[in-house]
Amino acid sequence: MNQLNQTDYGTPARQSENLVTIEIDGVEVQVAAGTSVMRAAVEAGVNVPKLCATDSLEPFGSCRLCLVEIEGRRGYPASCTTPCEPGMKVKTQSPKLASLRKGVMELYISDHPLDCLTCPTNGNCELQDMAGVVGLREVRYGYEGKNHLELKKDESNPYFTYDASKCIVCNRCVRACEETQGTFALTISGRGFESRVSPGQSQPFMESECVSCGACVDACPTATLTEKTIIMMGQAEHSKITTCAYCGVGCSFKAEMKGNEVVRMVPNKDGHANHGHSCVKGRFAWGYATHKDRMLKPMIRKNITDPWKEVSWDEALNYAASEFRRIQAKFGKDSIGGITSSRCTNEETYLVQKLVRAAFGNNNVDTCARVCHSPTGFGLKQTLGESAGTQTFDSVMKSDVIMIIGANPAAAHPVFASQMKRRLRQGAKLIVIDPRTTEMVKSPHIQADYHLKLKPGTNVAVITALAHVIMSEKLFDADYIAQRCDTESFEHWTKFVLKPENSPEAMEPITGVSAEELRGAARMYAQGNNGAIYYGLGVTEHAQGSTMVIGIANLAMATGNVGREGVGVNPLRGQNNVQGSCDMGSFPHELPGYRHISDTTIRTQFERAWDCTLNPEPGLRIPNMFDAALSGSFKGLYCEGEDIVQSDPNTQHVTAALSAMECIVVQDIFLNETAKYAHVFLPGSSFLEKDGTFTNAERRISRVRKVMPPKAGKSDWEVTVALSNALGYPMNYKHPSEIMDEIAALTPTFKGVSYKRLEELGSIQWPCNDAAPNGTPTMHIDQFVRGKGKFINTQFFATSEKVTPKFPLILTTGRILSQYNVGAQTRRTENVHWHNEDLLEIHPHDAEDRGIKTNTLVGIESRAGHTVLRALVTERMQPGVVYTTFHFPESGANVITTDNSDWATNCPEYKVTAVQVMPVLQQSEWQQKYSQFHEQQMGLLKENAEEAGIK
Repeated sequence: MNQLNQTDYGTPARQSENLVTIEIDGVEVQVAAGTSVMRAAVEAGVNVPKLCATDSLEPFGSCRLCLVEIEGRRGYPASCTTPCEPGMKVKTQSPKLASLRKGVMELYISDHPLDCLTCPTNGNCELQDMAGVVGLREVRYGYEGKNHLELKKDESNPYFTYDASKCIVCNRCVRACEETQGTFALTISGRGFESRVSPGQSQPFMESECVSCGACVDACPTATLTEKTIIMMGQAEHSKITTCAYCGVGCSFKAEMKGNEVVRMVPNKDGHANHGHSCVKGRFAWGYATHKDRMLKPMIRKNITDPWKEVSWDEALNYAASEFRRIQAKFGKDSIGGITSSRCTNEETYLVQKLVRAAFGNNNVDTCARVCHSPTGFGLKQTLGESAGTQTFDSVMKSDVIMIIGANPAAAHPVFASQMKRRLRQGAKLIVIDPRTTEMVKSPHIQADYHLKLKPGTNVAVITALAHVIMSEKLFDADYIAQRCDTESFEHWTKFVLKPENSPEAMEPITGVSAEELRGAARMYAQGNNGAIYYGLGVTEHAQGSTMVIGIANLAMATGNVGREGVGVNPLRGQNNVQGSCDMGSFPHELPGYRHISDTTIRTQFERAWDCTLNPEPGLRIPNMFDAALSGSFKGLYCEGEDIVQSDPNTQHVTAALSAMECIVVQDIFLNETAKYAHVFLPGSSFLEKDGTFTNAERRISRVRKVMPPKAGKSDWEVTVALSNALGYPMNYKHPSEIMDEIAALTPTFKGVSYKRLEELGSIQWPCNDAAPNGTPTMHIDQFVRGKGKFINTQFFATSEKVTPKFPLILTTGRILSQYNVGAQTRRTENVHWHNEDLLEIHPHDAEDRGIKTNTLVGIESRAGHTVLRALVTERMQPGVVYTTFHFPESGANVITTDNSDWATNCPEYKVTAVQVMPVLQQSEWQQKYSQFHEQQMGLLKENAEEAGIK
């Protein structure tokens, strides 16, 4: 890598009308005032040598390589920290500068190990590059620096190694940890030759506060911090840009390859969602794609007690098609359905819903968004007119007040959390509404101004009380409301929120939030110049999830905080393509683009394009499918990339429903929990093995590019096409780009989207059409999509899930940084070093009452079921509330969640389950049965493999 060919030099030119003209090596260049001399030199086509400067960090001026001469000034200032001034004349090359630079480099090399030929970064090392640039060929001082002593490498981190002997103390890793990530886990310890980077208090990386985001590794100019895959495999040969398949941030990465093998994933500096940053999952946890557990052969069986039989693709697909047709002939056209996945691409999801509607002949299609963000779609559609967030992630950098409700971005959306923390360090105010003390409430250099630690299940009471303060104290934006909103609904809503029973004082006994704190938070949000609300599953996964989303939209409209940068209503989507799976028509009542299936005009358009007749009646939602299966009318399911047994509530109800079906077809990369109940298994493909697009939480459509051939022979979209053809409904696509062309032709918000356009722009935020050919970063600028914003009353109704003497605690659930969703991917990576089991967090008071200590086995019993976890006693919890994650199937977190759900969308109420917690000595009965069933299914798989002669 030749650093001189890159443009990462010092402070980027800032947009300004105040331009200055300077001369660099005799060349005049005009730049914005405040631009660094180094950046101006780049504009003039001159590259100044440097080691400590990079475009992703603030200038530091420590390496002394970027020295320049400025006419009329004494000394040799660092070009990275020197701002341009009018008339400045700069020399970047002279005999004296050459001598100084060579001398500086000589000191660096004299304190560096003599292993350049065997160094893992050989050919990709900035220190080597700069030594060549300054012409250093020998070192006069010998090689006696103290870094040549036997310094033990820190190999504690599973993904990268730290070799202190190679450290040049440039501070880039320390600054990356502070400025980019915001964790402040690294520092410089010692002085002189003894100076070196130190994680925490001279701890190993794994014992420090390091979150393994990789920013330090990416910033390091030597082999001090190096990925272990580079050490094992050597430097990559080529790279392709693709999009991360974890959370809804949608980070862009360069997959660096050797042939068809991934060497490393490097965050793409041109990525519009992540700007070159990453988290531990996207940066390092991609090894699952080649894990030994990958299922690479299609399999069939008549009953789930039979051994699996490996078959050809044609036999598996024809068997699945014949079974679906047999079931429909016996039980009726509506007796089968399909589930799409937010793990899959837009193109794949579009094809599954098309297959259900056109080949199955019904609308029994749903998606995993049902159990996470379906209330977002409903609530925002009703109030603003569009089922999506309003802003770009970058918008947060213009926010003055940030309100986070029911979300922990530091754990679930860490790259965006780093950007948010940066804005908070710049002075933005922070309000957190969460029953738990999350990392966003208090972490290095940030602390929430208000933490409204509400009781689970009282979200709507809190949001309505906030509205009461804003209206009663006349903190609303009257002009905005008059111009942009439906005044009749506003007046009706105002009368509702001003009722005495909606005041903070009246709500305090219900919510557990003091009236004083709530009033202070309301004033801060309403009186801040730009107020932005970010929310997660702690909003949607409630019995009143849709009501709460409506309440958030009400609050934003009342204060004029929609329609410009720095404000807005921002749902933090959990999975990589939750937004896309909804956009593509995965709900039983909606065609792509959120058009209702009953609309004759819209339906006719699709019928003509698809050459079929569509059923005008909405189909079954996922919970309805389960109920219908138990009643005997729903018998067949095509489930692509979704593990409903582990992820859906009331596990025993789900497994009973699956056991009642006659043909379940699972398409996945692993034999997941749902596949244990399947009759046909179709091998899936990872994001590295397919072409397509993902749509992130900010409506950003980004390309997914195939970097290796599908390990099972087919990409997911090809499997769905083949199944449709086997069913007798022809699909003929040669490439996913053709699928996107069809989506664009049928979906107004995607009208201007194509692979060609994505190549040109990098990514596109929908709506993209004739009115917005380059996409729409900020929505509702001049008017709301629905025309006038609509206020809707948010009457609080307590959940039916009550605490009682038998079940005195409330269980709520969430995620942790290192693991992801049901853990199918991250459990098959080194991320298990951080988190290898789900724990139950409990407050010390509740623990003491029950004789529970950290690491005690505890039984958690609810009205739905019983499981056993290990306890973690922590003051992060409030008394009366316990918390766990759901990343490990044997934990049975969803065995105890009930089938209570949102009134409008059936989104499960994961966040409120009444439980009792007591010490126990062994696993629960369910866990014992799980282990037996798991062993039985694995035994059947092994039996099949032995028959086939497979080891």
